[in-house]
Amino acid sequence: MQSEANFRISKISAHLNPSNFQMGENSMLEQAECRAKGGAPGFKVAILGAAGGIGQSLAMLMKMNPLVSVLHLYDVVNAHGVTADISHMDTGAVVRGFLGQPQLEDALVGMDLVVIPAGVPRKPGMTRDDLFKINAGIVRTLCEGIAKCCPNAIVNLISNPVNSTVPIAAEVFKKAGTYDPKRLLGVTMLDVVRANTFVAEVLGLDPREVSVPVVGGHAGVTILPLLSQVKPPCSFTSEECEYLTKRIQDGGTEVVQAKAGAGSATLSMAYAAVKFADACLRGLRGDANIVECAFVASQVTELPFFATRVRLGRTGAEEIFQLGPMNEYERAGLVEAKKELIASIEKGASFISK
Repeated sequence: MQSEANFRISKISAHLNPSNFQMGENSMLEQAECRAKGGAPGFKVAILGAAGGIGQSLAMLMKMNPLVSVLHLYDVVNAHGVTADISHMDTGAVVRGFLGQPQLEDALVGMDLVVIPAGVPRKPGMTRDDLFKINAGIVRTLCEGIAKCCPNAIVNLISNPVNSTVPIAAEVFKKAGTYDPKRLLGVTMLDVVRANTFVAEVLGLDPREVSVPVVGGHAGVTILPLLSQVKPPCSFTSEECEYLTKRIQDGGTEVVQAKAGAGSATLSMAYAAVKFADACLRGLRGDANIVECAFVASQVTELPFFATRVRLGRTGAEEIFQLGPMNEYERAGLVEAKKELIASIEKGASFISK
C-alpha cells in the first residue's frame, strides 16, 4: 500500500523535477500516458530567467495562455520554487523547472519558442550601457544553449540593452552555424504598449483602440514613436508630439524612479512580453496578418538591425515593413536614433568577435 502511494506521489510531482522520476521496465505508466510529459495541443515554450522580476510574472501569464502545452522555467536560482507555485494553476500547460547551468540544455530541447528575460534589472542611476557589462555574458551563454538544443526555435530576447544583446545573439548563432535572422526577435513591445497607453490618455480613448508604431531601438532616443501614423488617425500639436515622444522614450526611467530603488518596469514588461509571445505563437499556428513591432535584422535602413513593424508567421518575422511616411519631427528623431543605435549594435557584435 505504501509503495502504491509513493508511486502516485512520484507521478504527480514528476513535472516539477522530471529527472527525479524513474519508471521501471515493468511500470504500467508509459511515458506517453504521463500527464507530466505533456499532451495538451499547443507549443513548447521555455523562459530563461523565470525566477526574476520579469520572469515570475511572465511565467504566470504564459501558464494562462491556451496555446502553450509545455512550459519550461529555467533560472540559476529558485527555479523549482517558481515552478511549484506556477504548477498549481489549473490551466492546460505542463510546467517543469530547471535549475542552473547543468540543466540549461534539458530546459531547451524541443522548444518552439524561447523567451529570454534573464539578466540584472536597471537600478537608479544605472544606464542601459551599464547593464551591458553584466548581461552580455548571460545572453551569450543562453544563446549557445539554444544553438545546440533548439536551433529552430523562435527567440524573443528581452534582456537589456536589447540594442546590443540582439547583435550578440546573432553573432553566437552565426558562429554555431544556426543563424536564421527571421527567428531572432528583440522585444520592443513595451515601447508600443506605453505609446498606446500614453496616446490614449491624450486622446481620451481606450488604449485597446489605439495603435502606435514604434521604430528604431529600445533605449532612450532610439525609441521613435511614429505619432503621425497613429490609428485611429488623429493629429497632435508640436507640444503634444514632444511630450508624448519624451514620455515614451523615458518610460523605463519613470518606473525606476517611482520604485525608488525597489526595482524596474517588471510588471508592464512581463505583460508586453506575453503579448508579443502570444503573437509569435499565433504566427507559428499559421494565423494570418499577425503584425507587431520588433527589433530585427533589417534592410529598412543602412543599419544591420532596426525595430519596425513585422509580420509574424511559421518561421518568425516573415515580412519586414518599411517605415512609411514621416513628418519633419520624426525624420529628425530618426537621424538621432540611428546615431546612437549604430554604436550599440557595434558594441554587441564586437563583444563576440573579441
